[in-house]
Amino acid sequence: MLAPPGSLAVRGVQLYSTAGTAVLELGLDCRLSGPMQDALDRGIPITFAIDVRAGDWPRRQARATRAIELRYYPLSRRYQLRLGDNPDDVRSFTTQAYLVSALGSLRLGLPAEFAHLAPATPLHVRAAIDPTALPGALRLPALFEPAWRLASADSTWPAATR
Repeated sequence: MLAPPGSLAVRGVQLYSTAGTAVLELGLDCRLSGPMQDALDRGIPITFAIDVRAGDWPRRQARATRAIELRYYPLSRRYQLRLGDNPDDVRSFTTQAYLVSALGSLRLGLPAEFAHLAPATPLHVRAAIDPTALPGALRLPALFEPAWRLASADSTWPAATR
């Protein structure tokens, strides 16, 4: 079933660790609202913050936030997906539909603390649009207009690293 416009959900979280490094594989089911699609098609980047927490409060063992940026370049007519702060980790797409579909299969690097978690440790994952990454003229509407509210529920997954 297709999600309604303006919806975001986290699905399929898996934590992998090798040689003291941790990688989180996750999928996002995302449908941008009309105003978000229009902004993206006009070249305004849309940034999501992925918040990952290991352990339950008050004994949180690790925490990390990673950024995912969606961007459109009108001159080249290409959509881009940038994962984290690495400028080399960019994927390019011909349509917005392919770009949003690619959110269903993401790999994000995490700090070393995540590589040493016990398998029973719960991972809490949440994704949301980052209104502070928008241009100044859109920050206020992003805070108050329902069309700009895009956040997943806080989901819990077992760490069970491989």
